[in-house]
Amino acid sequence: MKDFKKLLLWVLIYSIAMGFLEAVVVVYLRDIYYPSGFKFPLMIIPDETIRIEILREFCTLLMIIAIAFITGKNKMEIFSYFLFSFAVWDLAYYAGLKLILNWPASFFTWDILFLIPIPWIGPVLAPVVSSISMIILSLLFLFIQKKNAAVKIKVLEWVLIYLGALLIFVSFIWDYSKIIIDNGLLKNIFSLKQSSFIEISQRYIPSYFHWDIFLLGIFSIYLSILIILKRYGILLRKT
Repeated sequence: MKDFKKLLLWVLIYSIAMGFLEAVVVVYLRDIYYPSGFKFPLMIIPDETIRIEILREFCTLLMIIAIAFITGKNKMEIFSYFLFSFAVWDLAYYAGLKLILNWPASFFTWDILFLIPIPWIGPVLAPVVSSISMIILSLLFLFIQKKNAAVKIKVLEWVLIYLGALLIFVSFIWDYSKIIIDNGLLKNIFSLKQSSFIEISQRYIPSYFHWDIFLLGIFSIYLSILIILKRYGILLRKT
């Protein structure tokens, strides 16, 4: 358990450092494109810069996957460390922006969350809640394994976890998916020429987030956590 706590601490430090580094990069970008502060509608950004941003996000994912494979001893540990590192990175990112730029103004400030495969947007509170849920789920899996028990997630529990993740994902991409579908851009959205999509995006100001879909996804994940806790609760209470 001592080695486990030490390993978890270093993954925590690594993920916090990544999050703050990501925040610093975004500070530079906002100085260039949003000198008066980030807000919707989006500013005109060169296609090359957008491609570089997508590449940066892809590299970030690879770094998180890499630390998960380095630290995890089996598939479940790899999955758990990935969730943990991703969630801590995301929380540290927003903490970094708050410390450096005093942004966001509130948890309900809208933000671009991710660009792969299409832009994810939502109030900052949504990714914060998602990250906290990921940390709880990952720590649950890790602590069960460190109590000398193989984590065996049943089909219903996996269904609830993946259903929850899917609903959360849908709530994040809802707006831009609607833009793509309503404007007939589905065929060429992944091509290098996305001028129509970008032009429409730069006029769009989000006003409503589908909290109903998002909270249903969160409920599904926590329902799975409760079911798992019920099965392993006695084991987790042992010293």
